[in-house]
Amino acid sequence: MINFCFILMFFGLLSLALVRSHVFLCLISLEFIVIYLLLIIYLYCLLYSSSLYIYIVMLTFYVCEGVLGLSLILLLIRCHSNDYLSSLYVW
Repeated sequence: MINFCFILMFFGLLSLALVRSHVFLCLISLEFIVIYLLLIIYLYCLLYSSSLYIYIVMLTFYVCEGVLGLSLILLLIRCHSNDYLSSLYVW
């Protein structure tokens, strides 16, 4: 199961590397990676019978990361009227 999560996380990294048109698509790719990282942490906690406090802490960080990403997208859309990465001169 953990190997399957690593494969799916690799596909998330691959999609992040290939999708360079919209900021929103990059954020979705990052959230895909985060979901599988969270699943891996949960499986390791269950496998080693450790406490799930690290799972709760990481879940909190990931929620804050998602909220921050969405707020930056809203700011970008209000300022530039689109969410293209090319309008930011980043790539």
